[in-house]
Order: sequence, then structure tokens, then C-alpha cells
Amino acid sequence: MPNLSDSRIGQIAIVCKDVARARDFYKDALGVKHLFDAGPTLAFFQSGTTRLMLSKAEGEATGTSVLYFFVSDIEATKKELAGKGVKFIDEPHMIAKMPDHELWLVAFRDSEGNMMALMEERR
Repeated sequence: MPNLSDSRIGQIAIVCKDVARARDFYKDALGVKHLFDAGPTLAFFQSGTTRLMLSKAEGEATGTSVLYFFVSDIEATKKELAGKGVKFIDEPHMIAKMPDHELWLVAFRDSEGNMMALMEERR
């Protein structure tokens, strides 16, 4: 998959100053379905087919949202995009082992320095 035009955006990270306050807002004020929390710095929601991840700003975070593109082969997609000049921050790696799949991720920056990522659910 050399381009992402047909890739579904599976997750959007929303960088927050106060995750607990933001969680309450998304859950109570907006009525978005709360899935789970992962410690005090992450909260996950489901909005249609897109997952929202509320996260505390850390490290290189610029305050922008992060788009996560679902792909079926993270290594092949990374190789194709790197061949087109996309600058990756790391290598594909497993970030979570779920009951029915492993979640793999690799991050890159767009032309403006915004963080983006490829995401694969391996079953």
C-alpha cells in the first residue's frame, strides 16, 4: 500500500493539559462512548469507527492531534513511504497485546513536523 488514500483513520490522539478533565468532558458533555483508561495519562473513546485517545502532552508533543492510519502490513507500508521521502521516527513495534490481536505502531512526521503514525492490528 504505497499511499494512504484508502486507509481508514483508526485513531486520533488528542493532546490534553488535564486528561481527567478532558475525559469527563468527552464522556459527560459530548456523550462519546468511553472505552477505558490506561493509567492517569490516557483515556480511550469510540466515536463511530474512529477511536479517540486522550493523552497528556509529553516530550516532543506540539499540542497537535496525531492521525493514526490503519494499514494491513506496517513494514511494507513503512518501506514504501520511506522510499518517497517520509521520515520515520522509529521502527514498527508492538505497543499492546490485546485479547484478540497485537497492536503495532510506527511514527513519522509530516512535512510540517506534525507527528503521524501507521497502525496495524495483527491477529
